[in-house]
Order: sequence, then structure tokens, then C-alpha cells
Amino acid sequence: MRKGLSMARLLIGFGCVLTLMTITWAVSVGRHNAGLVDRVWGVAFVVLGAVDLATGAVTRRSWLGMAIVAVWGLRLSAHITVRGWGRGEEWRFQELRRRHGRAFAVRSLLDPFGLQAVAAVAVSTPLLAITRPGQTATWWLDGLGATVAVAGLVVEAAADAQLGRFRSSGSDGVLASGLWRYTRHPNYLGDATLWWGLGLLGVAAGHWWALVGPAGMLVVLLRVTGVPVMDRHMRATRGREYDDYVRRTSAFFPWPPRDLSAPLATEGAVTPG
Repeated sequence: MRKGLSMARLLIGFGCVLTLMTITWAVSVGRHNAGLVDRVWGVAFVVLGAVDLATGAVTRRSWLGMAIVAVWGLRLSAHITVRGWGRGEEWRFQELRRRHGRAFAVRSLLDPFGLQAVAAVAVSTPLLAITRPGQTATWWLDGLGATVAVAGLVVEAAADAQLGRFRSSGSDGVLASGLWRYTRHPNYLGDATLWWGLGLLGVAAGHWWALVGPAGMLVVLLRVTGVPVMDRHMRATRGREYDDYVRRTSAFFPWPPRDLSAPLATEGAVTPG
């Protein structure tokens, strides 16, 4: 496909996602809840996938990729919506609201809503790649990519389910069981794994740049808004118990817990899914 046409597809997708985010922002101002941006995060990728499929090549590979994205995106948005229903604005957005005061309503159109639109398009390079005409037929890599992506989807969903069960039990401790025993952020791990799997589908289509989005997402999760932010928040709210959890448990990549002779006092989950 010509570069100009590829850019046109990218801009169409960005326009659709930006429209979704702008509408959600308008609703969030009225409801005083910027956390609505998280509820449409997964839907944004479903929109991007639909645009890429409608403007690109329709193949078994592209249908496979879009099916995975649709299941992942709709599940994630539904999960976040149910989790936050009736709870008001999440702490991350309350901090932004306090920082910007009366200007927050206007500023939130850029951050978080505008930035989320840009981030979604940046992460979604695999979707653009697997729907690009003139694709190769590397079926073994398709199988590997689909397997990795589905594994990521399962890990994220399982981590969210374990966290949900813990919260519903009424405990306010620190979870060190299930997937949370081996990584402090299994939901982030599942998310990143899914996108690396989709990136492999893009590589199978002959486009190495499909890995740019997953690589960028991994850096952000590990160094910017993912693990560091959540660890700071949990240390501030859980104190010594979370410090012990950090000492024992891998931050991201799963690994057996350290110092098994000193078990945590409480088992349960901590990081929002």
C-alpha cells in the first residue's frame, strides 16, 4: 500500500477515536468524573480495529486479529465500567482535579482524554499492519502471535477476576496469591503480552514496525504511568504491608516470590485491574 494511503487510514482511525474521546469528555464534565476515559479505553481499540478492517485488506489474519482485539477491548471496558459503577472518580483523576482546580474541566480534554486518543493510535500499530494489503503468508508466525495474544487476554482477565474476588471479600490488605503471587501487576503483564502477540501478527504480515506500538506500551507501563505510579500509590495507602510485598514479589515479569520464610500477614490484591 502507498505510504500516503497508510497515513490516510491512520488519520481516519485517529479522527474516530478522538471523536469518541471528545464525546466521553463532554459527558465526564457533566458527571464530574474524568475516570470515564478508562471505561472507553478498550472500546477505542475496537473502533480502530473496525476502521482498519474497513479500509484495509480483509484476510483470515486480519479477521483473527480483530476478533482478539474486540474480545479484549469489550471485556476490558465492561470490567472497568462495572468495577467503577457508583464509586465516583478514581484517585488518579482526583489528583489531577486538585492540581488544576477550576481549569481541570477544560484541561482534561487534553489530559487525559486527548492523550488517551493519541496513545491508543500509537499502540495500535499491529492493527494497521495486519490489515495492510500485500501481506505475506507466514502461518507459523500467525499461530505464535495469536497464541501469545490469547495468553495475554487470559492472564489479564484472570488477574482482574482474582482482584475482584478479593475486593468483594471486604479485605483491604495486600494480595499475594494467584497470579499476584508471582508479579505485582499481572493485569499490566497480560495487557502487554496481548499487544506483543498482535505485533507478531503484524510481523507475519511482513511489517516489522507493527512492534513499535507494543514496545512503546511496555516502556510506558514499566517506567511512566503503569508500575511506578501504582507502586507509589499502594505504598502510600498500604504502607509496610505493601513494602513487604514489593520486597518479595517481581514488579512485572513473573517470578517465584523471594524470602519465602517471611510470609505476608494478609493475602489479597492491590493494584487496580
